Amino acid sequence: MPDPSFSDLVMRWYADSARDLPWRSADVTPWGVLVSEVMLQQTPVARVLPVWQEWQQRWPAPADLAAEPAGAAVRAWGRLGYPRRALRLHEAATAIVDRHDGVVPSDPDTLRRLPGIGDYTAAAVAAFAFGAAVAVLDTNVRRVYARVFDAGSDAPAHITEAERRVAAERLPAAQAARYSVAVMELGALVCTARSPRCSECPVAVRCAWRAAGAPDSGRRRTPQTYHGTDRQARGRLLAVLRESPHAVSAAALDAAWPDPAQRARALDGLVADGLVAPLAGDRFALPA
Repeated sequence: MPDPSFSDLVMRWYADSARDLPWRSADVTPWGVLVSEVMLQQTPVARVLPVWQEWQQRWPAPADLAAEPAGAAVRAWGRLGYPRRALRLHEAATAIVDRHDGVVPSDPDTLRRLPGIGDYTAAAVAAFAFGAAVAVLDTNVRRVYARVFDAGSDAPAHITEAERRVAAERLPAAQAARYSVAVMELGALVCTARSPRCSECPVAVRCAWRAAGAPDSGRRRTPQTYHGTDRQARGRLLAVLRESPHAVSAAALDAAWPDPAQRARALDGLVADGLVAPLAGDRFALPA
């Protein structure tokens, strides 16, 4: 018998090792997949799980979210971080209702035209919600490919058209969507950026990077700081607004962050991003 292919090995591993995540359930809706993909951007699965479940119970379809004010989405976003994603999901839900009769489109090009939906998310929704044979390239998939096929410790900073073309060529003829999520899972659980578990990898014997002695590419990601940053200040101010059922005074926001200049800068940024609405009487609220 011929040796199993890369795709066969990865999918066999996935069948035994995949995490049981609700957005991978057979009965999850395309809207549920879209919401999960937006929430999972730069956010760990453990933090996303409870918020995703709450959103699915409250807004099981795009029309349910679109019928509420944008501020409701921001409030329900909680502490997932990068709250502009909540606004984008609300805008996407509204666009799905207005342009597509409330039905999430299946075509990647159409998905990309929704607010806040980029190349990766469009491909992921098309593949994981509709079974489309499209290449799904997140950081985990790109790292696996770079190591196994190109002997690199990580993928280049930016995706090239050549990388997209080769990734599409690697899709198996059958179960392309399952293969895509399997490679993604391998990168998330085994072929990790910092501490890859090569002894547990189903394709270790085929890995060009491991055969080359696992060389370091020299490219380092600088850890992002959070404490004391404008991002933390924005989060503190937004938390005050989320936790209040009514508009809050400027004095209440003043108490949330001690540095006046940084507080003003953070508040101006929140207003500019549409996450906070200034009201009469020096009060502020989540967007209507």
